[in-house]
Parts: sequence; C-alpha cells; structure tokens
Amino acid sequence: MSDPTRPYITLEGKTALVTGGSRGIGRAVCLTLAKAGAYVAVNYRASEQAACETLDLIKRDGGDGKVLPFDVSDPKAVDRGVSDLLEERGCIDVLVNNAGITKDGLLSRMKDADWNEVVSTNLAGAFYSCRAVSKTMIRNRGGRIVNIASTAGEAGNAGQVNYSAAKAGLIGMTRSLARELAPRNILVNAVSPGIIAGGMTDRLAENQLEAIRALVPLGRLGNPEDVASAVLFLCSSMSDYMTGQVIRVNGGLYM
Repeated sequence: MSDPTRPYITLEGKTALVTGGSRGIGRAVCLTLAKAGAYVAVNYRASEQAACETLDLIKRDGGDGKVLPFDVSDPKAVDRGVSDLLEERGCIDVLVNNAGITKDGLLSRMKDADWNEVVSTNLAGAFYSCRAVSKTMIRNRGGRIVNIASTAGEAGNAGQVNYSAAKAGLIGMTRSLARELAPRNILVNAVSPGIIAGGMTDRLAENQLEAIRALVPLGRLGNPEDVASAVLFLCSSMSDYMTGQVIRVNGGLYM
C-alpha cells in the first residue's frame, strides 16, 4: 500500500546536495527532497547542531543523508566537500544553492566587508558549488541545479544593495549556465521567494507583520515549505522541459 505522506514526485536513487540546509528554507528543502526519496547532504557552515537536527528530522521521516560542513565562500573547501560526497555516493544528481546571508545597511553607511561577505557567500558561493558539482553532472550527462534567488534580486530592496545585487547576479548566472549546460541535459533553474516566515520576520512586531501582509495579494507570508515544493518540482521529471527559468514564490508580491 502506498504511503499517503510521500509526495507523488519521486527522487528515489538520487543524491542531492543542499547548501545552507540547516534551517529555514534550506531545512524545508532538505526534508522535502528526502521525503521524495533522495539521499540528502545537508551542508552548513557554522551551526552543526542545527544541521544535525535537520538530518535527524530526515531520518525520523524514513529518509537518509548526512551532514556536510564547508563554507561555500571558500572554493577549496567547496571542492573538498563535493569530493568527499562523490567518494561516498559516486554521483551528485541535484544541487540546491540555498546558502546565503544578509548584512543590511544604507549604501552610504555600508562597509566594504559587508558588501564583500554577502556577495562572496550568496553569489560566489553558488558559483563555486556549481563549478564543482557540474563536473560530475557533465560526465553523467544529466543533473538538476536550483538556485534560491529572491524578490529582492528582481525588484530591489532599499537597505539591501549587497543582497539585491548578489541575488540579481544569481538569476543571471542561472540563465547563463542553463544555456551552457543544456547540451549535457543539465537543467538549471531558480526559485525566487518573497517574504517567507521565519528568519528576519521573526524579529518584527505584529504591526510590522500586518503592514507586510497588506502588500501581499494572497494576504499572508510564505512558508519555507512553499519554496521547497517549487524546488522539488524543478528537481523532478515533471520539469524535464524547463531550464533557465525563475519560479516566483511570493504570493503575488512581485509579478
């Protein structure tokens, strides 16, 4: 008898690497891909405890995976992490570039370090991961890469020039890689979340949240699972004829 809690989409036998998988959207993506049958490598930089909690949740649901520590902004560390995973699993079928940070501030007050750290993690980190993983995907003539962008990268955000620029760059990189890797049947797409519950919104007062909800046509904040469902679709055979696309998961905030 089929398990009604498992999604119709299956990733059985696939190996997925999710950067920044310890919490929030990354954790939801890890759990969703694992529930579909993928072996999930949960990458993290700093919080081993949170990453292990994600892995525990995966295994509690009957899935399998491992934690994989490395800093995506360090190209040598990325190469080592990917090499370790390949040695264990033989291939990587799915890469989800979710690792990201914010260092908000007005342009006139933004420090060089705040610009460099955000761009290094959110944009260069995705580049290093794509470069490392694409080599095995090219050899295997297939794979899926999903980059987690942001509405800030499409519409801009005051006080987030570094974050918005990095996410806009990620969308451009998605489209360029989609063209470059299509002959090898490697599909590269992006998911662009709007305002998602958790993370920064946890620090807002209720009146601030109400003001934000009023801007969203659907009248609510998104959930990490909303984003994870779009990622799962792009990782599955249901999106075999899609590459270079940006799927917006924003409740209509930006159309």
